[in-house]
Amino acid sequence: MLEIKNLHVNIGDVEVLKGIDLTISEGETFILFGPNGSGKTTLLMSLMGFGNYTVTEGQILFKGVDITHAPMYERARLGIGMSFQRPPTIHGLKTADLVKMCGQGRDVDVPALAKKVNFTRFLGRDINAGFSGGEIKRSELLQLMAQRPDLVLFDEPESGVDLENMSLIGKTARELLDGMQPASCTMKKAKQSCKTAGLIITHTGYILEYVNADRGQVMYNGKLCCEARPRDILDHISRHGYKECLRCLSAESGETIDLADFREAY
Repeated sequence: MLEIKNLHVNIGDVEVLKGIDLTISEGETFILFGPNGSGKTTLLMSLMGFGNYTVTEGQILFKGVDITHAPMYERARLGIGMSFQRPPTIHGLKTADLVKMCGQGRDVDVPALAKKVNFTRFLGRDINAGFSGGEIKRSELLQLMAQRPDLVLFDEPESGVDLENMSLIGKTARELLDGMQPASCTMKKAKQSCKTAGLIITHTGYILEYVNADRGQVMYNGKLCCEARPRDILDHISRHGYKECLRCLSAESGETIDLADFREAY
């Protein structure tokens, strides 16, 4: 589904991603941990094709297609969807109209989808205008349900969400990943091969209570290390912080990393 080869990305003159290699199979959910400022959001924004994230080296392949320098709309049409950590407010565009657009010409039952995420009364409002953190997340999930992407990118789905909304958001994310077939799925394809893949950034790990995560890794300073089962990684980070992951990264890369300069995220 997704293959990232030696990806280097700059923001301005600063190199943020420093040789990322990652493969996500069809139907697989991958969890990405890491402290603030480690490059996690940069990775997702680069995969989605935002213009101020410059790929200087490496390659991004999606369903066998090289999208390294493809515009954002092409990536969306190919089947990549994203839930942002802090999406913008869009005045003059109603939520219901955007959800229809996400359907890409398919007949989308917007009221029925909105009911699933308790969002019916917001359909006539401008995108994210005056929405709470939980309402913004539910709006984004509604858009993703209409799009039915092959690969969904979640940037901290727990951010700004209370416990009541977290339950709804978690269950809806699980349906997107496990129960809702992508729009590209056809009757000719076996049902088990028509599952959405996911790449999820998490700090708290709450999302692991709801989604079936297959693999996980830690990102630090623009590099990946410490691949293991997501719950094992979360447990280790909760008990020890990221220091052991730093030692692992140092051993794998051969670099000398000064642990005294590292600020713990927990």
